[in-house]
Amino acid sequence: MSNRWNSGIHDRQLKEQICEIGRRIYERGFAAANDGNISLRVGENAVLCTPTMICKGFMSPEDICAVDMDGNQIAGKRKRTSEILLHLTIMKHRPDVKAVVHCHPPHATAFSIAGEPIPQCVLPEVEIFMGEVPIAPYATPGTPEFAETVLPFLKATNTIILKNHGTVSFGKDVQDAYWKTEILDAYCRMLLLARQLGRIDYFTETETRELLELKQRLGFDDPRFHLEDCDLCANNLLREGYQEKAPEPTAFPAPPSYPCRLRSNGQAASGDAASEPDIEQLVQAITDQVMDALTQSA
Repeated sequence: MSNRWNSGIHDRQLKEQICEIGRRIYERGFAAANDGNISLRVGENAVLCTPTMICKGFMSPEDICAVDMDGNQIAGKRKRTSEILLHLTIMKHRPDVKAVVHCHPPHATAFSIAGEPIPQCVLPEVEIFMGEVPIAPYATPGTPEFAETVLPFLKATNTIILKNHGTVSFGKDVQDAYWKTEILDAYCRMLLLARQLGRIDYFTETETRELLELKQRLGFDDPRFHLEDCDLCANNLLREGYQEKAPEPTAFPAPPSYPCRLRSNGQAASGDAASEPDIEQLVQAITDQVMDALTQSA
């Protein structure tokens, strides 16, 4: 065992960082009782992680354990979390990822339970800092199959909803990974509140394009910069990752007319704008038909 590896798994400051994120998760209601888990890579073959069966709001550095990249426990008095395989799968396929946070934020998890895709082109912060958030298929938590559900989506996102389970977010450190969860749940809460008012307004094509240009200037990547003929707001950038049919929007239908499509060079593709019927006109037409039928029956 190298000195660097040994110092990493016994670094009290790093363990305290994990405990602090655990407290935030618990205080925000993102993890009830013993829910959730956190990990932090500290060496080529060493990862600090939370133990199983512990409330994330009341951990101490002494509770944190460590595993190698195969999931074998190498340090700690308590048993490592049973869902560490999910964290390790993400780290193995994304060498840039140093930390992973998995929990059950209630508003985002509501979308998970309903199988409702997260709409895009609504909030600037979400467009710039997150982009599309896919829904990974369900598998029994803690199993190798569960860990593999996220594989098709890792190349294009840092935040994934786990079907009928919760969320997982990842980044350069534990705070970065946690922030993504907080942004996602706040966004989902706003969507649900707006839906209670009756509808949500989407960005126009111009507004969406300006946000993408800002995102590029800030140095953030986005699949929409690289894919041929992708819709700006159609939630289909990651469809190839779905083994079965991609989730379709029900509570939050796509805009009546999608913004025009974007080629990989950043230019709009001519003639590619979708021609969906105007919702108000459709409702009016149905209403007229119903009224005609009632008049005839009378």
